[in-house]
Amino acid sequence: MATLNQPQSQAGILSFYDAPERGPKFGAKSILIAVAAFTIIIMVLDHFIL
Repeated sequence: MATLNQPQSQAGILSFYDAPERGPKFGAKSILIAVAAFTIIIMVLDHFIL
């Protein structure tokens, strides 16, 4: 178990974030736009179906 005087890398925290990433990279702005668009599409479809 890590104590408070040990660096974070020894606790295994930094090794998780330093791992090489694979796959597409998305920014926060593109994720927010996609979620907003999906929400609007669902609301419009719900309005016309019911």
